[in-house]
Order: sequence, then structure tokens, then C-alpha cells
Amino acid sequence: MDESTAALAVAIGTRVRQERQARGWTLDQLAEAAGVSRRMVVNVEQGAANPSVGTLLRISDALGVGLPALVETPQPKPLKVIRNGAGAVLWSGEAGGRAMLMAGTEPPDLTELWDWTLGPGDAHASEAHNPGTKELMQVQRGTVRLEVAGEPVILAAGDAATFPGDVTHGYANPGPGQARFSLAVFVPGVASGPHRHREQS
Repeated sequence: MDESTAALAVAIGTRVRQERQARGWTLDQLAEAAGVSRRMVVNVEQGAANPSVGTLLRISDALGVGLPALVETPQPKPLKVIRNGAGAVLWSGEAGGRAMLMAGTEPPDLTELWDWTLGPGDAHASEAHNPGTKELMQVQRGTVRLEVAGEPVILAAGDAATFPGDVTHGYANPGPGQARFSLAVFVPGVASGPHRHREQS
């Protein structure tokens, strides 16, 4: 892990531990609620792991706090400013792509704003998210192949799409250059009780 990734891992671990202890949960209880191993919870809390976005989503959903609460620095003011490039990088592609969580609202109804870059040939597949999840995306640069429930569509710069996030979906860059798109994810009722685990957006 590089320095910024390591610092993010420690910050996430501290927040996970605080949220778990605030609920009076043991490590085993959180692991069971999140559907991950006890060892993974320990590693995350110690900042020793660089967990996948899927693992972080499972843990944040189990805690009912939403992913942005785990990766953002707490700020007392209602206005939160995240400077260019300062979001949390939660996925990296083999061809240089990355998914950066730029901003998010607090539960119970969660909205996440992502900045995605896909290198040539990069692809990312997502499992179905919580029931009722909706996603909106707009391509800023290049070409993105969006596939929703097995139906593909090609989007060029300036094109936008809306789709249900509670079905399998994925993004790929079929072009020779870099592709970039913004993604907004709306997840209703994160803190309202048990629900299906999300994979990364």
C-alpha cells in the first residue's frame, strides 16, 4: 500500500471500530452481520488490509452508516468540500482506471457521487445492490460500454444514462483512449434494517 492508501485504511479501520463499539457488537457479530470473516474485520479495524469496495460496502451496510461515512473525514459544518483528486480511491483497474468516491450523504437514504476513470480495456462488474438502488451516469470523455441486466449500450462523451442498481451491471472501456464518467448512486433505507449486501458500484 502506498502512503495515502495506508492512511485511508487506518482511518476506515478507526471508524469501523468506533461504529462497532458504539453498537456494543463483538468482532464476530459484525463479521456475521456483514457476511465477511472475523479475520477480515480484524484486519480492516487494524488498518492492515486494503479491503475491496465490496467488503467495505458489506461492513458499512451492516453498521447502517453507508460507505461515505467510513471514508470521509468527519466535519462539523454542513458544507463538505472535497477538492479535486481528494476523494477515496476504492477501485483500481489493470489499465490505470480508478473509481473515486467523491462525496456522499448520510443515512437513511444515501446518495454517493463517484468519479470513474477506465483505461483502455478496463472493465468492472457489479452485483445487484440493495433493492430500490438507482444509478445515474454521464460520460465526460471517451466511450463507455454500460451493461445492465445483460443488456449492453455504448455511451459516448456527453451521453447520460439512468438505470436500476439493484440488478447486475458493469462498465467497460472498449476504446483506445481513457474514458471518464461521473456516477451518482441512490441507495434508499441504508439504516432501516437487514437487507442484501451491495457490491461496489
